[in-house]
Amino acid sequence: METRLVEYAIAVADELSFTRAAQRVYAAQSTVSAGVRALERELGTALFERDQRGVRITAAGEAVLPALRALADAEARARTAADPRGELRGELRIGVFSSVSYLAIPRVIGAFHREHPLVDLRLRASSSGSAELADAVRRGRLDLSLYGLPAATAPDLAVHRLATTPYAVILGADHELASRAGLALKDLAAERFVDAPVGFGNRDVLDAALSARGVVRDVRAEVTETSSIPVFVANGLGIALLPELLIPPSEGITIVPLNERITWEFNVVTRTSPGEATAALLEQLLAAY
Repeated sequence: METRLVEYAIAVADELSFTRAAQRVYAAQSTVSAGVRALERELGTALFERDQRGVRITAAGEAVLPALRALADAEARARTAADPRGELRGELRIGVFSSVSYLAIPRVIGAFHREHPLVDLRLRASSSGSAELADAVRRGRLDLSLYGLPAATAPDLAVHRLATTPYAVILGADHELASRAGLALKDLAAERFVDAPVGFGNRDVLDAALSARGVVRDVRAEVTETSSIPVFVANGLGIALLPELLIPPSEGITIVPLNERITWEFNVVTRTSPGEATAALLEQLLAAY
């Protein structure tokens, strides 16, 4: 059974769209359609129903998909295994946050690329945050991903801790509270906030911690680029609470410690049996932190 055809079928099953599946596997839609039809002929059964309402998985497709996924996982591990000369090769799909330029991640991935040039790296950012990235690892769309939620939220994946960092208060440089040595949550009760959307790890962790303390915020602006949050703060659109690790160097802001200790976990998730290339990159990420 040709592995590429299996990958096409898995992509269609995950996306329920031949168009999105084609984008995911970097192929023309006609190629994906023809490949799925060829696989269906080989298996002797239809995997999908296609009509004007969209794409649906057939009962036969539901039955055979677990075996196809297992085959794809085995092939992926084989592709990213070391060859007889000890060189890693194959494809490694990495999920990253939309803002990582000021973290160590690009440096680590760049070093990995120079050390293992035969590994084809593909990076994907999510506009919906950690939960979507973890789901992509779970479904086999990604091999490894950054993850900003606690380990307990991904019990079916391997969660590897990179760092733990406390939240701090970001204020405009001219804010009346900017001269304080520390701030309590009660000091911020009347403030408007800038934050990432719900679904982003740093937002969800903070919301849960504040809810447990009975604190309700007025979030006026949601920004998917975490690195842009201090810019919004500097321009007077609110204040922010962010993990210290995620606060980039910015002009026009003051960072004040938060008296209450609320922490954020910076993690990486993989499947429980990662391939050799995944394990090698993971090792370098752990060493960087």
